Amino acid sequence: MAPVLALFALLLVSGAAFAYLMGATAVFAFLVNDKARYLAVLPQRIFAQLDVFAFMAMPLFILTGELMNRAGVTDALIGFANSMLGRFKGGLGYVNILTSVFFAGISGSAIADSAAISNTLVPAMRAQGYSPYYAGAITAASSMIGPIIPPSIIMIIYGGLIGTSVAALFVAGILPGLLLACALMAMNGFMAARHDHPGGSNASSPPVGAAFRHALPALSVPFVILGSIVFGVTTPTEGSALAVICAIGVGLYYGRFSIAVFMDAVHATVRTIGAIFIILCAIAVLGYLAGLLGWPQALAGWVDAFGLSGTEYLLALVLLFLVAGMFMDTPVALTLLVPLLAPTAIDRGVDPVHLGIVLCFNLCIGLITPPLGKCLVVVAAITRIDYWRLAIATLPFVAVQIATLLLLVFFPQITLTLPRLLGLGGL
Repeated sequence: MAPVLALFALLLVSGAAFAYLMGATAVFAFLVNDKARYLAVLPQRIFAQLDVFAFMAMPLFILTGELMNRAGVTDALIGFANSMLGRFKGGLGYVNILTSVFFAGISGSAIADSAAISNTLVPAMRAQGYSPYYAGAITAASSMIGPIIPPSIIMIIYGGLIGTSVAALFVAGILPGLLLACALMAMNGFMAARHDHPGGSNASSPPVGAAFRHALPALSVPFVILGSIVFGVTTPTEGSALAVICAIGVGLYYGRFSIAVFMDAVHATVRTIGAIFIILCAIAVLGYLAGLLGWPQALAGWVDAFGLSGTEYLLALVLLFLVAGMFMDTPVALTLLVPLLAPTAIDRGVDPVHLGIVLCFNLCIGLITPPLGKCLVVVAAITRIDYWRLAIATLPFVAVQIATLLLLVFFPQITLTLPRLLGLGGL
């Protein structure tokens, strides 16, 4: 395998896109391992990998997020969150987190969340006297709630790869997402007291009733999407189409929708989906090779040799995925590692829904950890602050997120309670 690793290193240094890097390396590995005769089957294998009904929901959920980002939703959500929590000490920190909770039910994207809030709430926090690095850190940290609370693009990818119910994953992400929000709010309260952040009983906030009425169209979208899916009115794919209709309606309500806005959102969606699906194609090639070479069986034998139980193996995955998330895009790490590693965990009694929430949560921590840290990059670029100082300021929130992740590992009922109550699975 030395020539394969050498080609991988060469392409990595050259800066080639990950999909081309993985695809070229995998094809070369077929040749090196005397499996060239199987290359003729690759088109069929690739299309089989992509022929998953759940994947059809991805483009429309991404389009929903793009439309909502352009529809004036962010200002409405911030105003409502500020009306409830802005009067407390460190109030804008709480508002930042609560806005991310609201935004999570619309966009399903941490990067979209961090970009929107960096443009609006971070300048307001700095104007009130917050450190720019604290404002940026809490924005990056709270944006991680986006892919956990449904709808979630990465949960759709996981569900398609493992054959797990996307509806069950969506419901299972609600409590972990809210738990993370509460943990981040606790840290914000501690930091507000320690550093004497602005806010308090004398702070002014908009009236709750007026702010709620203004934000109601935006707030209703997550309930329409999730409710239609959970109660069987629509499949996740049909729910994603309904979400687009709701996003257009919200845009019309706020007076921000136009054909130009729609086309801009479509173009952004096509770019994102193209990047995701070309990665899925490359990973399909690698997955086919892994099956031919018996890698999953070898992994299972390795786990048996060490005598790892389901929870112990899951902890090992947590460590591996934390490291992977620091260096790889979340969809890339998910599509590369899950098909190889997740079946062994499921064979050892880990519920596939619980596993999906843990691994998705796990990889999302990489969005706010160097050296990749895409949310850190977005926040630093928009707010024009130093990336590495921002990364240091984010560390307390990273510690909170890791602690929350370990709670999810050891207490699977946090993720499985709602799916069980709604009859959506869970062992």
